[in-house]
Amino acid sequence: MADSHTFTARVRVPKTMWEAYEHVTERLGTDRSARLLDHIIRDIEEHGDAQDRADLTAGLEELAERRARKGGRPPKTKDI
Repeated sequence: MADSHTFTARVRVPKTMWEAYEHVTERLGTDRSARLLDHIIRDIEEHGDAQDRADLTAGLEELAERRARKGGRPPKTKDI
């Protein structure tokens, strides 16, 4: 798909829960987006059908290509 790209997905989560999740992911040395992406990948691998897994493979290839072009995504730093 030529117009395929990553996009911002909106989810509804209580603000306090979202902030607590940020604290947890920071302690784990990662961030919310990375953890959510890992969870999505595991769910597709475990519960997806053949087409879902093919789409996962295509999506992972797209992510790898995008990150290679950009030199990878640097870790976020918080302004102090």
